[in-house]
Amino acid sequence: MGVAELTEDSGSSVRPRYRRVVLKLSGEALMGDAGYGIDAATVDAIARQIERVVAAHRVQVAVVVGGGNIVRGLEASAQGIDRVTADYMGMLATVINALALRDSLEKLGIPCRVQSAIEMNKVAEPFIRGRAVRHLEKGRVVILGAGTGNPFFTTDTTAALRAAEVGAEVLLKATKVDGIYTADPLLHADAQRLTHLTYLEVLNRGLTVMDNTALTLCMDNRMPIIVFDLLTEGNIERVVLGEDIGTLVDDGGTAAARSSGQM
Repeated sequence: MGVAELTEDSGSSVRPRYRRVVLKLSGEALMGDAGYGIDAATVDAIARQIERVVAAHRVQVAVVVGGGNIVRGLEASAQGIDRVTADYMGMLATVINALALRDSLEKLGIPCRVQSAIEMNKVAEPFIRGRAVRHLEKGRVVILGAGTGNPFFTTDTTAALRAAEVGAEVLLKATKVDGIYTADPLLHADAQRLTHLTYLEVLNRGLTVMDNTALTLCMDNRMPIIVFDLLTEGNIERVVLGEDIGTLVDDGGTAAARSSGQM
């Protein structure tokens, strides 16, 4: 079953705008209000949001998860650990998070596969593009761990790369704020949320969305990015159904299509 066929017999009468997505989760999103590690209730809440779009709307979902709740390569490097070693430590942390998310999804009855860019056959499949696409076509959530398998690359870059590789229609960047602002809204009360930006505007204005490598990769592949608030229950569903929440980053064409009703 191909991407275009997925929603024809969906359990919902509302057709999703996006049928294959890559969802980027930070490691910090999994720790809830805790200062470190994995909060099971938070992971379960995220899993329920993913379950809703998969079960009710039959959206194909791949998830790239970070590892910052356990270890960040840059921070470990700053403490004196060799940078390459620190980055590999961070990659292993993402696999731990991927396994936790898989467990929560499987408890909800959602079939999942964890694929790792670093071979560890006892706990995860190796990332193979064709296999990942086949899993998505069969309705399985694919959780992608270990980054790109290379040091010096962030999980944002991983998300951009995997989105292009599996033919996703959009990259969903889930954060703790409801979009991109002119300044940090926690520090500046007059900060304004921006509803739409082009890739070049983000780069030229130095806005913190993704690292420049990830953003450039999305720009080169015309991969739209939507930055939205993960903490509001149901927001993943709202995004895939096409509600105008968060901030859209693209080349300008997607926004024009939205306003003309072509999407």
